[in-house]
Formats: sequence, C-alpha cells, structure tokens
Amino acid sequence: MEPLAPDAKLALVTGLFALSFMLNVPFGFLRSKFRKLTFMWFVCIHAAIPVIALGRYFLTDLGLDYRYIPVFIAAALLGQVWGGKLEF
Repeated sequence: MEPLAPDAKLALVTGLFALSFMLNVPFGFLRSKFRKLTFMWFVCIHAAIPVIALGRYFLTDLGLDYRYIPVFIAAALLGQVWGGKLEF
C-alpha cells in the first residue's frame, strides 16, 4: 500500500483522537461516581482501550504506527478528566 499524503494522515489521527476523546467522556463521568481504586473505577478507565486499539490496528496499514500512541493516550486522559467534571 502506498503512503498517505500528510493531510490524509492528519485527518486519520484527528478522527481517532476524537473517537478516543468521545469514548472516554462517558466513562470519565461514570468513573467519578465510583469510589477510587475499586474494580468498577478501573473498568471505567480501561473500557475504551480495546476500541481504540482496534481502530489503531486497522489504520496501521495506512501509516498510523506506534509513534501516535501518546496522542491517543492524551485524548483518553482528556476525555476522562472532562467526563469526570460533568455534573447532571
């Protein structure tokens, strides 16, 4: 497969960043409702990881290699923090 243009790669990274962020907002909200360091607290933190990993795996052929993992971790952290601050 031929390499992607920089604009296309940026679009893929931005899309997966947004997916990671949006998946983690509701889990951050749920995490804030559980006592710290309980089983469900850990589940809320790690529940979105398989979805993000699958997305990264399928986009590996298009040029998204391991160097972008910190970007997606940052998106997950931001989503968890923002979701934890939501109040209804």
